[in-house]
Amino acid sequence: MITFNELKVREIMDDERLSRDEKIAELKELEAEARDLERVASESPMNDKDGWEADLREIRLALHQLGAEPSRKGAATL
Repeated sequence: MITFNELKVREIMDDERLSRDEKIAELKELEAEARDLERVASESPMNDKDGWEADLREIRLALHQLGAEPSRKGAATL
């Protein structure tokens, strides 16, 4: 099943009106949101395997394809 974020990544990558830098900026914002959701899910007593890892992987792959600098993957700080 395809997630909303995966569709959003495809939409950003396919949008010819966006420059490379604009695509990277939108993907970085999406990445930050997905990281936050993954962190919240991991702290919840609910199932923490809700697809956030797959979303992050998809976003990071798109960023890599654009030649973007990798985001920090370290532990989240509060």
